[in-house]
Formats: sequence, C-alpha cells, structure tokens
Amino acid sequence: EVELVESGGGSVQAGGSLRLACTASGFTFDGSYMGWFRQAPGNECELVSDINLDGSTYYADSVKGRFTTSQDNAKNTVYLQMNSLKPEDTAVYYCAADESWQGRAALCGTWPSKYWGQGTQVTVSS
Repeated sequence: EVELVESGGGSVQAGGSLRLACTASGFTFDGSYMGWFRQAPGNECELVSDINLDGSTYYADSVKGRFTTSQDNAKNTVYLQMNSLKPEDTAVYYCAADESWQGRAALCGTWPSKYWGQGTQVTVSS
C-alpha cells in the first residue's frame, strides 16, 4: 500500500519561511513524478511545483524565486522550501505522486495523480 505523509505546515508571518516534507512508503520518488499542489478556500487547486521523471522541475509563476523543490532519494522524501512567504500563499498544501506525468490540472487530494498526501495547512499572516 502506498502512503504519502506530509509534515512541516504551520503558521508564519509574512516574509518568513517553512519547509514542507513528503515522505513516501510503498512508492519510490526516484524516477517518478511528484508534485506539490495547494488549495485556498474558494480557489481552485493549483500546481505549485513538480519534479518530472527526468528530474526537471516546474514552478508556478506566483512562487518562482521563492519556493524550491528538492528530493532526498535516500530518505524517499521530497521537500518544498518556501521562503519570503506572502499571505496569498495561505492554503492547504498537498503532495502527489504517480509513475508518470499527469499534467498540471488537478483536484487536490484526489485526481489525477494516483497517490496523495493528507494535506497540510500553511497560514501566512500579514
């Protein structure tokens, strides 16, 4: 059984930093697709960043230069380092994984990636 467990969410003031972690069991991130998504109340699910099968990374324009995705294959964990946080970054953040790239549209927590974390709340106050 595949399980993705997220950690690292919380509350921070604008300008602060948080690091999210997504650890997988029953699934290997190395050579697979992995994405970070977020959803704020009243908003659609948004792809924040992903790592494709070839190791290339994508960042949404809204986070480019502030967020960094990295991968520790020995720990089977992917990280999202979030710096210079803004109130508009407030959302529930989800990690997702699949054996292949699934595109950028998603319903957070359910589709289209096969595997999803439980979601972790990030709140940025002004």
